[in-house]
Amino acid sequence: MTCPRCQDDGDLGPTGWCADCERAYDTWVRRHASDILGPVLAAMTIVTVAGMVIPLLGYSMLFATTGVFGGFAALLGLHGANRRRRRRQFLQAPLPRAYLPTKT
Repeated sequence: MTCPRCQDDGDLGPTGWCADCERAYDTWVRRHASDILGPVLAAMTIVTVAGMVIPLLGYSMLFATTGVFGGFAALLGLHGANRRRRRRQFLQAPLPRAYLPTKT
């Protein structure tokens, strides 16, 4: 199979990309390290509301602890959505000059 980004016929990793594109993606995605802030804040809000507000309303603490699982699920879901969005964005970015074919 060929890499969907650079069309190289080499070995593909578990993501379906060649090692060079995977390294380029790792370097590129580090510029967007603040993407984790949104999912963490959303999960923290869910855990806080479930852990503090639900017992104040008179519900059982057992019911309130389920908010931890909801927060964790929100964290995983939002992080996965960000990762998919960034991979699509990276695929649409132009290739660096080193990847462009030379004219002979």
